[in-house]
Amino acid sequence: MAAYTTIDDAGAFFNTILYTATGSSLAVTGAGFQPDVTWIKNRTATDPHILTDVVRGATKYLECNDLTAETTNAESLKSFDSDGFTVGTMASVNTNTEGYVAWNWKAGGTGALNEVGTSDSTVSVNTTSGVSIATYTGTGATATIGHGLGTVPQLIFTKVFSDTEDWMVYVENLGNETGLRFNDNFASLATSSAYYNDTTPTSTVFTVGTHPSTNWNTKTLVAYCFAPIQGFSAMGTYEGNGNANGIFTFTGFRPAFIMVKRTDTTNNWILLNNKMSLYNNEEGNELYADLTQYQNPFTDGGLDFLSNGFKCRGTNASLNASGGDYTYVAFAESPFVNSSSVPTNAR
Repeated sequence: MAAYTTIDDAGAFFNTILYTATGSSLAVTGAGFQPDVTWIKNRTATDPHILTDVVRGATKYLECNDLTAETTNAESLKSFDSDGFTVGTMASVNTNTEGYVAWNWKAGGTGALNEVGTSDSTVSVNTTSGVSIATYTGTGATATIGHGLGTVPQLIFTKVFSDTEDWMVYVENLGNETGLRFNDNFASLATSSAYYNDTTPTSTVFTVGTHPSTNWNTKTLVAYCFAPIQGFSAMGTYEGNGNANGIFTFTGFRPAFIMVKRTDTTNNWILLNNKMSLYNNEEGNELYADLTQYQNPFTDGGLDFLSNGFKCRGTNASLNASGGDYTYVAFAESPFVNSSSVPTNAR
């Protein structure tokens, strides 16, 4: 596969913003676009993760570190703006003088009805960047849900937002009978067709079985679906070697964001990005998607963000245990080679 991309400016579809809170209504800028999904975490205090999307609407959020239902708070993320978003006075997004990180994705704006599956969905989709937000109502019986991507998603995060239930994560490389829980550190769950009906997603739909976390009868759910886009996003697995000269994983771009989960034993969901972490330094700063923990530095080996992928350093069990199995998702800062077959600047 040629190392090129149709997305020369990755920052037009994904961007990380660091901001210092004021404690009063604050317009946070610098995304470079109007976000459709914004994920906020306090880097300096043990506040929950706050996930808001355009389909469910501003002021409504989920916490990926918990299984609680959607909360509505007028002082959370108040609006999606042309270059970012506005937050109110809620402590988890805007405690005076504290530091926050916000990850932002561009989908397709306000959701539209999708009638492709056996259950209708409301979908905001960007086929260029491979990002889809789909909401639907569960039936408790096997169903197909339209995602609108036009290509097969390899990563799906599903959450019942009208009630309390675990997050469920589909990862192509783990198989269509296996799920991960986003809100805890469990290894891969026991295989079961109840999650995704033992059915691989297609370019138009994903299939849900009878499990409440993907298809609770009469409850409303949201699915964040991602398809790999060459030069912009990558999803996959690797096996650690437990060595300071760790595993190199090719992505075809310089990463801006990487999330890693060890799947053969209990381990947290590790979050790293190019603005919060020290570049090419074993002591990059990390957060955990399944914990409220504030930002911590790695002390026994992190990741190097390279021009065409990432490389493990050290023997940190969360990233590079000998024989450990890991799944990852990464989004680009810039492609290794642009659409004109011209190499981009490496570091």
